[in-house]
Amino acid sequence: MATKITKIEPKAHLSAADWERAALETLAENGLAAVAVEPLARRLGVTKGSFYWHFPTREALIQATIERWEHDDEEQVLAPTATVTDPRERLRELIRQVSHKRQSHAIFAALFKAIDQPLIGPLVERVSQRRIDFVTDAFRQAGFDANTAANRARLAYSAYVGFVQLAQIGQPRMTHEEFEDYIGDFMETLIPR
Repeated sequence: MATKITKIEPKAHLSAADWERAALETLAENGLAAVAVEPLARRLGVTKGSFYWHFPTREALIQATIERWEHDDEEQVLAPTATVTDPRERLRELIRQVSHKRQSHAIFAALFKAIDQPLIGPLVERVSQRRIDFVTDAFRQAGFDANTAANRARLAYSAYVGFVQLAQIGQPRMTHEEFEDYIGDFMETLIPR
């Protein structure tokens, strides 16, 4: 009688993208210092040897992770709103999109806390400049002169960064309705109809 051999499916192999996503989640939840090989391996349910198939060092993972976040930020927020033809509506849509990206806010706040790190400072500067340029351009297209457009863009971005930072200390605590009212007031203040 032949013995039937049951084939056990091997655990799916993790990709570099799986490690990057886990690193982004960890960064959002616990900051840059928590992005470490062993805890990530536990989180993913694998040995840390799996990590070294994809990355030679923790710094390489961090570099890939922040590049993924930067790319996703551009692809998921800036690129779709860039297609809105009316510049005032483009600004409003950008604010609506950005205001509901909680994980991205937490990641950005964690990056600000680690801004003195060699990989992080240039990233935050680059992302911030790209965002400010995008908003400045939209204000210019909406009819504001160059100086006013730049000032409104800085004001909008400063409000965003400040709001993200306040959220890290538990402020402001708002209901969904209060938050939506805040976003509406913010848009009306910066982008009058």
